[in-house]
Amino acid sequence: MSVLPYLIAGWLFLIGCYGMATSRNLIHAVGCLSVCQSSTYVLLLAVGYRDDGTAPVFSDITPGSRPVVDPVVQALTLTDIVIGATVTALLLSLVIQIAKRHRTVDPDELSELRG
Repeated sequence: MSVLPYLIAGWLFLIGCYGMATSRNLIHAVGCLSVCQSSTYVLLLAVGYRDDGTAPVFSDITPGSRPVVDPVVQALTLTDIVIGATVTALLLSLVIQIAKRHRTVDPDELSELRG
C-alpha cells in the first residue's frame, strides 16, 4: 500500500476548502463542498484496499486461503456518495431560493443574512 491515495485525498480536501474560502458565488461554493466530500471517498477506499484482495463471497474459496477486502468500507463509501448527492441537491435548492428572493448568488451582496 502506498501513500499516494492519502496524498490525493488530502489534496482534494485542501483544494475544496480553498475554493470554498475564496468563492464569490454560492453555486461555486456548493461545488467546492462536493470536492471536499469526494476526498472522503478516496480516503475510505484507500483504508479498505488490500493487495490481491477479492470480494468477500466465500462460495468458491475456502475461508482464509486468500485475502479479502472489507465490505463495510465499501458500504460506507456508497453511503457517503448517497449522502453527498443529497446534501448537494439540498444546498443547490437553497441557492435557487436565495437567487429567486434576492436576485443574486454573491454572498457579499446578501445583506439580510448578516447578523
